[in-house]
Amino acid sequence: AADELAAQGLSCTVADARFAKPLDTELVERLARNHAVLLTVEEGSVGGFGSLVAHHLAHAGLLDGGLRFRPLTLPDLYIDHETPKKQYDTAGLNAPQIAQTARNALGHSTTTLPARA
Repeated sequence: AADELAAQGLSCTVADARFAKPLDTELVERLARNHAVLLTVEEGSVGGFGSLVAHHLAHAGLLDGGLRFRPLTLPDLYIDHETPKKQYDTAGLNAPQIAQTARNALGHSTTTLPARA
């Protein structure tokens, strides 16, 4: 997703949040202050890492200034056993879908971005 966005002129930061707890609040706050959009992507359901991040951002007042936050999780439906790629496609967690979520949050609803002046 980061490579796809970069190819379209949208820079991004990828942070590996391997451990949800304790939450690295310093990292989360730095990312929130230095980016227009913050996405969390997890192979879990609602109520996981994205919820921890949202809770912290709200309490720290970092959602008050226009930060766009989108937590991406597994949907609340049964996903048939299949290859990981097909399961991510079904779940909406593949690279193009993640990149599209970022573009949508920025107000770019299509993969084709307007030419820069």
